[in-house]
Amino acid sequence: MAEQRKNDFSQGSIAKNILSLAIPLTVAQLTVVLYNVVDRAFIGHIDTIGRDAFTGIGLVMPATYIITAFANLCGTGGAPLFSIARGRGDDKQASRIMGVSFTLLLLLGAGLTVIFYLFQTPFLYLVGGSDSTVVHARNYLQIYLIGVIPVMISLGMNPFINAQGFGKVGMMTTLLGAVINLILDPVLIFGLHMGVQGAALATVIAQACSAVWVLAFLTGKKAVLQLERASLGLELPILKRICGLGLTGFTFSVTNSLVQALGNAQLQAYGTASGSGDLYVAAMTAIVSIREIVVQPVRGLTQGAQPVMGYNYGAGKYSRVRESIKFITLTCLGYNFVIWVLLLAFPRVFILLFNDDPALLEVGVSTMRTYFAAYVMMNFQFIGQNTFVALGRAKNAVFFSLFRKVILVVPLMLLLPRLWGLGAYGVFASEPVSDLIGGSACYITMMCTVWRDMKRPDEA
Repeated sequence: MAEQRKNDFSQGSIAKNILSLAIPLTVAQLTVVLYNVVDRAFIGHIDTIGRDAFTGIGLVMPATYIITAFANLCGTGGAPLFSIARGRGDDKQASRIMGVSFTLLLLLGAGLTVIFYLFQTPFLYLVGGSDSTVVHARNYLQIYLIGVIPVMISLGMNPFINAQGFGKVGMMTTLLGAVINLILDPVLIFGLHMGVQGAALATVIAQACSAVWVLAFLTGKKAVLQLERASLGLELPILKRICGLGLTGFTFSVTNSLVQALGNAQLQAYGTASGSGDLYVAAMTAIVSIREIVVQPVRGLTQGAQPVMGYNYGAGKYSRVRESIKFITLTCLGYNFVIWVLLLAFPRVFILLFNDDPALLEVGVSTMRTYFAAYVMMNFQFIGQNTFVALGRAKNAVFFSLFRKVILVVPLMLLLPRLWGLGAYGVFASEPVSDLIGGSACYITMMCTVWRDMKRPDEA
């Protein structure tokens, strides 16, 4: 009971409550991304095959996004419902939500492992692979698939640690994996001359350690609510709510996979005529890797605010929900503006992290400035979507995730390369157009719905 009072988000400073979760969560997410990006950076600097191997990893990214999507279905679907139940004082329901989420996660992980093993080669060609790059992608993916279930446990159950107010413990989940991965990468890739396969093996071992950490905490005495055998299994009403709300995080990652796959295929098609298909795919791989790094503080802050907003919404503290929205809006805007300027001013520095091939640097600098032209507007997409998720408004959150990626980006990637002689550059130009339209539409809708609804008086 003392721990529950300590993690009562209806009391104290909103900024302090959000930052207490957001800072460790941001560090954790940055760590996850960094050790994925470090894999790519090490691979990109392998002698003689570096650029082809790096491009091959770009082909694997759609698969990893799909795996992340199913982990998000469980984690981002279950954790906000878990927070709302805790805010209402219904600990039994909160525990059941966590148990159903874990059961679903295990079943999905087993299914994904089998499917990708059976169809990995046609999948890699479908997402823009060539004979010179698919061999490297397959070498990586075959080993990575061994760790699908640990990856999903780490990603999908860590939100339940954060939702209980243990942000630092959640941060340690990924710090543990990152340290192990960073140690093993150079040893396996260069020391034991395993190349791409060494990078994959390092990732699998690191994620397995993170998964053990998550389960040890959630089943241990320090957790406010423990993951218990009695709470496991599938319960249809809870399953529907988890999947309904989790569709936001799921859709975000699946559409990332779709866009990455379509982008690679379009770049391969439009670049092949000039013999630059693999080069453009490599540039996109570097740019997406950079985006994954710089977006994490915004993602960490908005996701860190979810338990605070959800708890206060469940407790009837609507003024504190509005205060949370104000805080994340101003903080995210300030950060994103600084990053936006740096990305446009120093693109070469960022590209050099992955490969120093002169042709890749030339293409990467120009395409990166195109891709990030309206990057600051993505800020509003994250704020709007995460606010909808925090309050259990699944339909709104899913719609705007689909709107930006499927309704906007996919048609733009197909159309823009055909206009004004843009060719491959049209693929990169689709991103800023979707940032501008999608971000504006999501945030304005959130303000006209959630913000207006939260103006009602607080409940006693």
